[in-house]
Amino acid sequence: MSYRTCTCGALRATHLDSRPILCGWVDSRRDHGGVIFVDLRDSEGVTQIVFRPEENHALAKLAHSLRSEDVIRISGRVARRLSGTENTRLATGEIEVVGSTLEILNRAEVLPFPLNSEISNEDLRLSHRYLDLRRPSMVRNLRLRHRLQQTTRAYMDEQGFLEVETPILGKSTPEGAREFLVPSRTYPGHFYALAQSPQQYKQLLMAGGIEKYFQIAKCFRDEDPRADRLMELTQVDIEASFFKSEDIFVLIEGLIGRIFQDTLGLRIPTQFPRLTYQEAMERFGSDKPDTRFEVELIGIGEIFRSTEFKVFRGALDNGGCVKAINAKGFAHITTGQIEELTQIARQYGAKGLAFIKVENGEWKSPIVKFFTAEEKKALTARLNIEEGDLILFGADKWAIVCEVLGRIRVRVAELLKLVTDATRLDFLWVVDFPLLAFSEEAGKWGAVHHPFTRPKTEDLPLLDAGKFDQVRAEAYDLVLNGVEIGGGSIRIHEQELQARIFETLGIGPEKQSLLFGHLLRAFQFGTPPHGGIALGVDRLMMLLCGTANIRDVIAFPKSSRGQDLLFFSPSEVEAHQLRELSIQLTRKS
Repeated sequence: MSYRTCTCGALRATHLDSRPILCGWVDSRRDHGGVIFVDLRDSEGVTQIVFRPEENHALAKLAHSLRSEDVIRISGRVARRLSGTENTRLATGEIEVVGSTLEILNRAEVLPFPLNSEISNEDLRLSHRYLDLRRPSMVRNLRLRHRLQQTTRAYMDEQGFLEVETPILGKSTPEGAREFLVPSRTYPGHFYALAQSPQQYKQLLMAGGIEKYFQIAKCFRDEDPRADRLMELTQVDIEASFFKSEDIFVLIEGLIGRIFQDTLGLRIPTQFPRLTYQEAMERFGSDKPDTRFEVELIGIGEIFRSTEFKVFRGALDNGGCVKAINAKGFAHITTGQIEELTQIARQYGAKGLAFIKVENGEWKSPIVKFFTAEEKKALTARLNIEEGDLILFGADKWAIVCEVLGRIRVRVAELLKLVTDATRLDFLWVVDFPLLAFSEEAGKWGAVHHPFTRPKTEDLPLLDAGKFDQVRAEAYDLVLNGVEIGGGSIRIHEQELQARIFETLGIGPEKQSLLFGHLLRAFQFGTPPHGGIALGVDRLMMLLCGTANIRDVIAFPKSSRGQDLLFFSPSEVEAHQLRELSIQLTRKS
């Protein structure tokens, strides 16, 4: 006989007088004058079980001994609950099962934390993840993740894409992030690298004539964990030959629409708005702007071109810019909040934060005394300044001003609760990213996305002229509510252009051959034009599940310190294992 005849979420009023067998965990036990009520839970739901002493005293006594998370098996008769005791919050809330047998399959000790409430101690949750996973919210999240992945596979199959697995153990090549290295036992002193992404493999698939590829891929980056990324991440990886950017947009908009329909039952617009990188930075101070609220960065450099205020004038004279945001109605900001915003400004490169409060018809700020009447009038018109407004300024290099005010913009929106509709979904594409960025620290140019991204054809003369900061890329990011959920590009498919980009990045011919010879050789044998994108499954899941904690959407995540608190890893290994790998450890001084 099977352990059970149905799950704890299956029974309804249509099953009255049937005699099911159920298995699960004791969610709760209640004693009402000797009558024992047990909420029995499995992954599909909860059913109320009742044991009455007048019907079976020994059985009721055994039920009385049950504790939370004991695993039990019961049989009984489905009955309608007494009128007025129905539980509308449960799908099974109209019925109960009158228990006739009870078998305790496994006892549970006292739990380290309750499963029916939020737990603030995340380390405790992660060290007992097998318990944390029993909570309904975690079960729901993993169900949604399952549905996302099943929907993705079905949709991509409909579009003619092949799911192809690519190696996890690969070659160490500079793609942007620090890699995890894996020593080889059979080749002492040599190392594999865990794949940062399947980027080069999927381009080689295009060279191999696999015109449409996708994979739900595990990727590894040896970087400090962030709020929205761990060292292990999962992405929907896509590449296609003879595709232009527009083809990628249509494909992904269809996929995202299907995912939201299948997981949350939501219909979303099938065409997302687009912003260039330049416009996104100018207006929102971010290449992943949250457009659910209207506060925008406004350039005011022309107003202060001849100002006596040295901070503004100095920035403009040095080729920088002056911008401001109007936090309307926020003149009541506290000293502590101003200090917080100032700290944000300093964190992202500003020397401080200038502001003006408009209260009782007066502009309150130490900087106002430097403004002429004409400047105040022009500023009022440009920013639509009214009673109760708070004006926040940035004056520095363009990149610093945009970054600082973009961060402050988001924090102001949080403080003012400007996102009033929690269900609102603002998708957009950010396009035309810079191809290259100069690193002051490294003293050389680096790829903004990765070194395989194609320059825009019309910008190739700028590349020839050495105007690297003006060259745009055929790159695009997909953004939802201020979170980047995907990024991709059209790739370079010609050997000469790829070698030229490598040279610009400081990778000479000899090193190109050593690191990327496989790719450059492939490009010599008729590799077609191609492009693709990767969608971050973990980030997308955070938005689908409505959580700000990425660890809530991963079954067995690392902690914020990069540790697996369940297995106690990373851990030391035996000396003989190191000898087999020809590795000798040295202590840092």
